[in-house]
Amino acid sequence: MSQAARVGILAGGNWLVDHTKIIDGYPPQDTLASILSQSSSNGGGPYNVLIDLAHLEAPFPLEALGLVGDDAEGEYIRRDCQAHKIDVRQLRITKEAPTSYTDVMTVKSTGRRTFFHQRGANAFLDAPHFDFTQSNARIFHLGYLLLLDRLDQPDADCGTVAASVLRRAQAAGFKTSADLVSVESDRFADVVLPALRFCDYCILNELEAERTTGVAIAKEGIVDLSAARTAARQLMNAGVREWVVIHFPSGAIALDRQDNQLVQPSVAMPQASIAGTTGAGDAFAAGILLGLHENAPMETALRYGVCTAAASLTDPSSSDGVAPLAQCLGLAETHGYRNLA
Repeated sequence: MSQAARVGILAGGNWLVDHTKIIDGYPPQDTLASILSQSSSNGGGPYNVLIDLAHLEAPFPLEALGLVGDDAEGEYIRRDCQAHKIDVRQLRITKEAPTSYTDVMTVKSTGRRTFFHQRGANAFLDAPHFDFTQSNARIFHLGYLLLLDRLDQPDADCGTVAASVLRRAQAAGFKTSADLVSVESDRFADVVLPALRFCDYCILNELEAERTTGVAIAKEGIVDLSAARTAARQLMNAGVREWVVIHFPSGAIALDRQDNQLVQPSVAMPQASIAGTTGAGDAFAAGILLGLHENAPMETALRYGVCTAAASLTDPSSSDGVAPLAQCLGLAETHGYRNLA
C-alpha cells in the first residue's frame, strides 16, 4: 500500500497510569514533604501522544498498541482510549503482570517533577505483539526506548528487538518515529543507535540527545545551539531517514538529511500559568507528528510542537491542558516566543 493511501497514527510501547502528586518541595533523604493535591491520568509515550492528538482534534484515525494488566487500571486505560475514539484492537490484556504506573512528584513552585516507575505489563511487550498487517496508519510511533525490557534486548540482525520492530514497520509501509525516556543509564548508545537506522523521525530532548551522542548540549540549564546541532548531525548520521528533532525548555531544533537546520523558540509562558511539566515532551511530539502526518512544512510542525507543549504546561497531568490546535496556537499569539539566541 502506498504512503498516500495510508492514514492515521499507530502508537505503541509504554501504557501506564500516572499518579501525579503536587508537593510543597522535594525533600532530602529521610525527611518529609507534604502532598498538596493528587490526581490520576494517562501516562507513557503512546498513551500521552494519542490523547494529545485527540485533544488537538487530529483529523485522522488514532490507534493504540501495547499491553495492560487484567485489572482496574488496565480497564481505565482502555475505556479512556475508547472515549477519545482511539482504536484499542491492539491494546491487549495480559495476566502476567499488573498495569504499569508511575508516581509523579511535582514541586508546586517550579513544576519540576520526579518519577517513580513500576514497569508492570510493559515489561512483557515483545516483537510478536506488533502486527502491522492490522493497521492502515501512515505513521508508527514507538516509545519509550530504554523503558521496554524485551524490546531493549539485543537482536542479532538489527542490534535490538525494538530496531527489528521498526524495520518491520518500515517494510509494511509505515513512516516510523521513536522516542526515549530520560533515565540514568549507560545503555543509551547501545539501545538507541540501532533503532535510529529504522527511523524516519527521531524526536527527543536535550538530555536524551546528550546521553546518546556524548555531546554536551546544556550547562546549568542553558542550551548551546551549536552543540545541539552537532548532536543532531550525529543522530542523523546514525541512520535517521528524514528528521531529527531535539527539544528543550527554551525551544527546539530540527535537522534533515540535507543538513538544513531549523530553530523554533518555545512559547514564553508566564510562570504563574505553569502547573507542571509532566507530559510536555510527549505533547511536543504530538504536535510534530500532527504536522508531519498532514504534510506541513517542518517550520509549521515545530510551531505545532512548542504550542502543544505550552498548553500541556497549564495542567499538572500529562494531557488535560492540551486543547484544540487553534487554542494551542493562540498561546503564542498571547504570550509570544522566548528569546532563543
